[in-house]
Amino acid sequence: MSAQTTAKGWPAWAAEMAALYESHAASQFVLHGNVEDLLPAGVRPERPLAPLRSFLIESVMPGFEVVLSYDVGNGVRVERGGALLQEWPALRDAPEWPKSARGAVERLTHYFRYAANLARLGQARRQVGLVVWAAHLLAPAEAGSHPETGAVALLLREWAGEELTEALPLATCLVCENLHDLHPMVWGNPRVAVLHVPLPGVDEMTSVLRRASAGHAQAMRVFAGREVALAEGLRGMSFRAVERLLRRHEHRGEAIDEAAVAAVRKANVERECRDLIEFVAPTRDLGAVLGLDGVKAWLRQDLALWRDGDLEALPMGYLLCGPVGTGKTFLVECLAGEAGVPVVKIRNFRDRWVGSTESNLERIFRLLPALGRCYVFIDEADQALGRRDGSGQDSGVSGRVYAMMAKEMSNPANRGRVVWVLASSRPDLIEVDLKRPGRIDVRLPLFPCATRAEGWELLRGLAARRGLEVDEATGREIEAVVPEWLTPGTAEALAVKAYRLGRTRKLGAGEALREAVADHQAPVPREVLERQVRLAVGEATDLSLVPEAFRGFHEGGRGGGGGAMAGSRGDP
Repeated sequence: MSAQTTAKGWPAWAAEMAALYESHAASQFVLHGNVEDLLPAGVRPERPLAPLRSFLIESVMPGFEVVLSYDVGNGVRVERGGALLQEWPALRDAPEWPKSARGAVERLTHYFRYAANLARLGQARRQVGLVVWAAHLLAPAEAGSHPETGAVALLLREWAGEELTEALPLATCLVCENLHDLHPMVWGNPRVAVLHVPLPGVDEMTSVLRRASAGHAQAMRVFAGREVALAEGLRGMSFRAVERLLRRHEHRGEAIDEAAVAAVRKANVERECRDLIEFVAPTRDLGAVLGLDGVKAWLRQDLALWRDGDLEALPMGYLLCGPVGTGKTFLVECLAGEAGVPVVKIRNFRDRWVGSTESNLERIFRLLPALGRCYVFIDEADQALGRRDGSGQDSGVSGRVYAMMAKEMSNPANRGRVVWVLASSRPDLIEVDLKRPGRIDVRLPLFPCATRAEGWELLRGLAARRGLEVDEATGREIEAVVPEWLTPGTAEALAVKAYRLGRTRKLGAGEALREAVADHQAPVPREVLERQVRLAVGEATDLSLVPEAFRGFHEGGRGGGGGAMAGSRGDP
């Protein structure tokens, strides 16, 4: 490993790894993230993309006399220097390497001690490298304080210790996909360098696509000379997934077009995250949102700043608060469509296994920087985000989730790239610290229709989209019986019901709408709506966002729940 060899073609993390080793700042490296991908740094011109294993052995450790690798499936493999390894007396006496984690790690440690002693005696000073694949299977985080796991973790720490590394030029790489799957005693070692292997950026992807064009002329014909546009469309995908896409289309003689890019990106991003997220490409804009004029005006001002690259006033995140059925999810999708960026909906990432919840979150957070500009949406945020004082029955998972979320939401590197959107009808149950500026800068309240007239305008618009239109006189009749405080969710249900009545019973538009409204029963009791309205008013960033009809619910409480309901955890 030489820092002089890292200049051209090496990823930034690999250059950092070489610099740390050459400067004697670190000799043990934990590589996590996109470690199953190919790398655009192969040492052979005919193979521009190489697996991480080949890159580490051939490019990072080309001058090492002895290079070994280990995984729990195949055991110890001698990648280079087999003849030198045979000089070790213990190997001559017992040539078989143990495959078990404890046995293999103990024997590797004995060899490192032997090589270090030879160097101290001046007999030989050989550069030794080791790559451990799926290191979390040797020392898993979920094993807790199990003695066997603790013993392995201690030996792994010894490989980075001064007793070995001051005598022996030793470099050890521990590779795992998720850092939180590995025992914290290993990656938390201050002598260890933890390096993140990211998903490809647009520049890297463009370079690879240009090199791939010659061998995939049929697949690339739509994007010939437009590799940058294709790279933008493939954001968030690994090189391995892109190579598979090119090969499949080339084999079929089909060109990759915009539709194929959108479909494969969605499928691959969701698969890479193991369905922990839903990747939604925007199909509507804010024009599809009926009402909410003040909220839409605020959002459009922010979008204008975003397009101009003026990020000083751009929020890191939004909180959409309001009664159930007020269209929070729909608003997010329309906002993303107006911005021309995707929405990443975070699904249930919690798991019953110790460490799995944190690992799931790490997998999601690893994806976000690679997507470019996007909105990250968390519905029912009061349930998903955890508690600062999480403890008790969940073994502290809630507190760890809270800490990870808080750190990621306030990451300054995300400003102008990732915008967080939380939605909740119970914003008082979200930790105050998560709603502070720098995480959630703007709190937008959403309300039901304040009057029957507003309710009828909403219902009429939704019905018209389904071909149900009535004259003014009929409209006034229906308006008189429209439920008070009609929410968009309820209005949508009524429009669908009226459409169904028209199709199944052959009713006219007016009769179908009248019957749908007449038989309606509110899905949410009025007292519950009033509580949730009060919470939304108390949370609003600016009272100008609160319609006049609801300002009477303001009682001076702002932020952190506000209003009469603050802290009432038992209320719906």
